[in-house]
Amino acid sequence: MADVNTDFNLKAVLINFKQCLGEKEEVLMDPYLTGWKGLIKFLNNLGAVFAFISKDVLTKVQIMEKFRNSDQKENYLSLQSMVKYEISNNLVDFQKRADHPDSGCRTILRLHRALHWLQLFLDGLRTSQEDSKTSALCTDSYNIALATYHPWLIRKAVTVAFCTLPARNAFLETMNVGTPEEAVEMLSDAMPFIGQVYQLSQKLFEENALLDLP
Repeated sequence: MADVNTDFNLKAVLINFKQCLGEKEEVLMDPYLTGWKGLIKFLNNLGAVFAFISKDVLTKVQIMEKFRNSDQKENYLSLQSMVKYEISNNLVDFQKRADHPDSGCRTILRLHRALHWLQLFLDGLRTSQEDSKTSALCTDSYNIALATYHPWLIRKAVTVAFCTLPARNAFLETMNVGTPEEAVEMLSDAMPFIGQVYQLSQKLFEENALLDLP
């Protein structure tokens, strides 16, 4: 496993997801993307085992940053404004990837799924026993959140790679927030905000029939 940068702190990353939550039950785009960039750094620091996810997520974040720097950036202030704008202007491919293969809705959906995996995995670390197998926690989370969307060869390679993950306490120490106990306390504080961001996004995508975009 790669060494974690001394300036990396997962607590500082996860606080961005608290800042995502707008006053009107919106998920604000800029802190959402900032949070993801921190999570990409975290995944990369864990080594090649997570490269298959971090590379794809980085591509998706870069797509969304282009929207935020475009002439239509005001329509991408939040996930809610993005969905309203893209659907109203027929900018979403509902049946197959055709005219708008990299729409904001499709791109965020992929990030949303990956966030669910990380949410389940980090929460599993938080609530598990000291002798729990990190590989099993990660595999279970992957099977729930992401495996359905990956072909068999990737699923097989991923589950084999997860077997190389370190023991639970060693993994918690990579978060650079202190002892494993302090890492668990930090996760207890942060995970509710991740959960809120996920639930608001899930509700938005459900209401607009966006959960199965090709």
